Amino acid sequence: MGLSRATKFLKNTPSVISSAAIGGKMENEGPLSDYFDKINEDPYMSSDTFEKGESQLQKQAVIHAIQKARLTNEDIDVMFGGDLLNQCVGTTYGIRDFEIPFLGIYGACSTMAEGLLMASVFVDGGYAQKALAVTSSHFCTAERQYRFPLNYGGQRTPTSQYTATAGGALVVSAKDNPPYVRACTIGKIVDMGVTDANNMGAAMAPAAFETINQFFKDTGMKPSDFDAVVTGDLGKVGSRVLCELFERENINIRDNHKDCGLMLYSFENQDVHAGASGCGCAGSVLCGYFLPKIRSGVIRNILFTATGALMSPTVNQQGESIPSIAHAVWISHESGEK
Repeated sequence: MGLSRATKFLKNTPSVISSAAIGGKMENEGPLSDYFDKINEDPYMSSDTFEKGESQLQKQAVIHAIQKARLTNEDIDVMFGGDLLNQCVGTTYGIRDFEIPFLGIYGACSTMAEGLLMASVFVDGGYAQKALAVTSSHFCTAERQYRFPLNYGGQRTPTSQYTATAGGALVVSAKDNPPYVRACTIGKIVDMGVTDANNMGAAMAPAAFETINQFFKDTGMKPSDFDAVVTGDLGKVGSRVLCELFERENINIRDNHKDCGLMLYSFENQDVHAGASGCGCAGSVLCGYFLPKIRSGVIRNILFTATGALMSPTVNQQGESIPSIAHAVWISHESGEK
């Protein structure tokens, strides 16, 4: 059922029947270390390049998610996946051996929200019985592509964020048990003219505001209806901007706003500047931390809104600004049936 062009209620409220989070050394040293299914201390993941290592992250996430659901590859009707690398090669090389029908997606750091949204819509509409969404990021591959190779030794600015070496995967099925996917809002591209590739939070916060505010307008819900309004990886700068944008509308989200970029690492013990970023940030925090807590009933409702900066380093170096996107998914312990 549609409330607007952007916001849709899912009439059959599909279930997320399993999820898996894979991390690296930095993630294991952070406050959420206990919520990962597997930790890789080796950034190469026993391969010979960082890019191949990122593909291993995706492969591990998919294997764990399928096994935890007690399924086989043949049980998955469609897989949605993407990452930060050019042509999403982290995904394509990571999942090529599974022989699962595949739809590649690109939403930058919003990819997990986009993948969950699309998997849920496919299942809700009867186009798939089981759909899988997966994403990843890797600190070393992202630095090489978006900034400088590690051996350059460049200094990061205070507004920069640390790309998570992490992956997340989840399986959506017809209504079974919580967590249930209740509704979603498809985001619009928002560009406020930010050109600093080391300040992604400022670039993405307006997109998060537009999507979350659209969801509230369409549904009549408010921040207090959720245990947490979860954003992907706005970090310190973007989270502050988001809260200030809502305050202009006389809406307070500070009390229950949670940002995956602020949750993944310890600011006291880890040098991460403004926080975490990357597809694997929101992907792993959702799959490892939030979904199990919703399944158990410790958390009842979240609005999960991952954010992405849709930039190309080439175009950015040519002086273009950074367009951003955010997609929102309402995930609940209750299916909504009376």
